[in-house]
Amino acid sequence: MTQHNGGPRWGVVGTGGIAHAFLEGLRAVPSARVVAVGSRTAERAEEFGSAWDIPHRHASYESLAEDPEVDVVYVATPHPWHHTVTLQMLHAGKHVLVEKPMAMNALQVTEMVAAAKTNDRFLMEAMWTRYLPVHELARTLVAEGAIGELGALSADFGINAPYDPDHRLFNADLGGGALLDLGIYPLALASQYLGELTVVGATRRLSPDRMVDVHTTLLVRGEDGVSATVECASRSALPGRAVLSGTGGWLEIERFWAGTDLVLHRDGHEPERFHRPFRANGYEYEAEEVARRIAAGDRESPRMPWSESLSLAGIMDQVRDMGALTYTRPTVKAVPLG
Repeated sequence: MTQHNGGPRWGVVGTGGIAHAFLEGLRAVPSARVVAVGSRTAERAEEFGSAWDIPHRHASYESLAEDPEVDVVYVATPHPWHHTVTLQMLHAGKHVLVEKPMAMNALQVTEMVAAAKTNDRFLMEAMWTRYLPVHELARTLVAEGAIGELGALSADFGINAPYDPDHRLFNADLGGGALLDLGIYPLALASQYLGELTVVGATRRLSPDRMVDVHTTLLVRGEDGVSATVECASRSALPGRAVLSGTGGWLEIERFWAGTDLVLHRDGHEPERFHRPFRANGYEYEAEEVARRIAAGDRESPRMPWSESLSLAGIMDQVRDMGALTYTRPTVKAVPLG
């Protein structure tokens, strides 16, 4: 595959709000070039392509997969389609950045990883929060012992959306539920600092039709026994704060899922405030990670490896199984990547 100015040529699958946000961030990556968009209709592909001056406008996902000008595809469809579209793109020889959650369950993630291996292509779950400058700072502070030994973590993400059983947040056929849509953020934060997670307990409130969760709280334990409280909600506004506590203090990140500000509280010191703004809207940093890894010949990112995406999917399977909720396909235990 050829590249443009040292960077991969991007195709976008899906034309919703998250696709627009990603391209806004991609504008801040000098080497990036968006050459194609794929939609389920010609009308939407033309509209999106015109808005972003994209030359190749495909009226089907299949057509984009066959486009020889595309090196890497950003999959921005609703998550029930992540699995099918990602497999399609990988088998067509494209690298893939797929929106979170990576898929509907661990079985689908396993199949996606297998396809990346078989086709020798790069694949990454688009956990954009992980690459934000404020989180780079938080990782450094924790690693340097600014809060002592990490002892606990808490994070929440919740919005108060009007209940509509046909909306994707509340429709099981569209991958609805607070856990899949919002809970992936605090779960991924806990996984980043604590390693592979074990569910200790969970409480959930269901939608009026009892088809999806609208409020879930989890207690999880990390590899070294450190615990984390994770909360997500689609019918309750939550602070959106992450707190990492240690033996020598704590740090907190407001709106951690899209944050720019961090406060460090160290025992015996006044609070220290840090501001780390975006160059654009924050999505540029994950796009740069994709470009770096592809240029290096890597097939996964050590910052968001396949094993972690599989582990997170398995955690969400387990929590949904507690309430006998299933999505799209039967859930299975996560299998080793081998």
